[in-house]
Amino acid sequence: QVRLVESGGGLVQAGGSLRLSCVVSIRAIRPYAMGWFRQAPGKEREFVAAIRGSGQSTYYADSVKGRFTISRDNAKNTVYLQVDSLKPEDTAVYYCAATYRVVDGALDDHVEYDYWGQGTQVTVSS
Repeated sequence: QVRLVESGGGLVQAGGSLRLSCVVSIRAIRPYAMGWFRQAPGKEREFVAAIRGSGQSTYYADSVKGRFTISRDNAKNTVYLQVDSLKPEDTAVYYCAATYRVVDGALDDHVEYDYWGQGTQVTVSS
């Protein structure tokens, strides 16, 4: 059973920063591509960022490019999302996801992922 646990969310003013973490409870996460998605109230879940197992390929939604950075530490079974220059429209529950499947492209579709965390709330005040 693969378990993902996110942390690091909170309330922050516009322009502020947070570092979200996702710890994965398996022997080794290197074979897994990892992604971050978010869901705001009344909206569908949307792609934020993804990273392949080696960490050498990363992908971002246009709305967060230049402000968010995804990274991973395979030795710690942890994936990070550094969120900077936050805007009120970034307010959402942020979910971490993992996939063992071989997926081409930007890993930006939630159906490509097999495992999900419970989410961490990020609230940005104006």
